[in-house]
Amino acid sequence: MNPIMMKRNVKAIPVLEVVLEELKQTKIPVVIYYHGWQTSKELVLTQGRKIAQYGIRVILPDAMNHGERKQPVSSIPSYTFWNSIYGNLFEFDTLIEHLDKRGLLHEKVAVGGVSMGGMTTCALLSQHPKLIAGACLMGSPAPLAYGQGIQARAKEFGFRLPKDYFELISWVERYDLSLSPERLAGRPLFFWHGKEDEKIPFKQTADFVKANQWTKAGRQIIFHPSEKQGHLVEIPLMEEAAEFFYKCLIKENHEGKM
Repeated sequence: MNPIMMKRNVKAIPVLEVVLEELKQTKIPVVIYYHGWQTSKELVLTQGRKIAQYGIRVILPDAMNHGERKQPVSSIPSYTFWNSIYGNLFEFDTLIEHLDKRGLLHEKVAVGGVSMGGMTTCALLSQHPKLIAGACLMGSPAPLAYGQGIQARAKEFGFRLPKDYFELISWVERYDLSLSPERLAGRPLFFWHGKEDEKIPFKQTADFVKANQWTKAGRQIIFHPSEKQGHLVEIPLMEEAAEFFYKCLIKENHEGKM
């Protein structure tokens, strides 16, 4: 079964919708999947197809400043980065509303993403308790700590950040899952991260998992670290993430009917 891909504009958001053709007008579980920094929705299309093969509708949006909405990166360190994640969070409800208006909003919606998209995923889980599950591939559940790392690197390399940097990104703290892990509330959350990741610190993911995996809120955290991998998602990992969504969104339904 080969999923079809449909290109849409949801208000100002360019998206790809990936779904099995025979299910395109059927209300089925949904995954909204976010791409990484300085990439685009097309670069997570393979992942989208692998998820859609399980009978899931996959929505792949372009983040602000990316893909069809590409803009030059600001000379102010991290401004465009934070603006892009903020846009993802702001536009999430627009995507949900779009599916609802089409009569295709299923009760089971999950989120996932790679790198910046993984950070978006964890942020959404911190504020949207109805989300069923999430998959964070080489992202960080600790965006405030990531921002502190940006500040340290900017200082090291002589770049200027605004004096009120953390006030300007004060929203980040409210969406930081590591600061409010109880908001995960026992939902499945799949993490993958390579120990050799040179862009988003492996330690931020590992520390979150260590602190929360055996708690009531984090009891369904799954962590698959890679000893040698850097900041790169390969096909076997895409298949593993797709199977995770299948187990969370589809398999449970099938087993319940047997």
